[in-house]
Amino acid sequence: MRKLLIITAAFLCAGAAMAAPVTPKPAKRVMITRIQRCEEMQRQFNHAISEHAKAKRAAKARALQKKAKRYCAGKRQAQGIRAYAEALRLLGVQPIDQ
Repeated sequence: MRKLLIITAAFLCAGAAMAAPVTPKPAKRVMITRIQRCEEMQRQFNHAISEHAKAKRAAKARALQKKAKRYCAGKRQAQGIRAYAEALRLLGVQPIDQ
């Protein structure tokens, strides 16, 4: 009887260990604020304009960048982010998405 109990307990413990698969926890996405997004877009624009300064639409892209700066500084970050994205597209650069 005692052997039966030990075997049953061992069987249950082994079964429970096998039944609970170990799954990695999904990585949490870090939420960034719109202000941080504006700063990141500004960095990307500065890098892009240095590489594409002689592009046909560089002047228009710079004008959009000035607008974007004002929007981001004036609590209209969503408009600023859109303006940065459009300025980057004018330079032929894909805006990064975080």
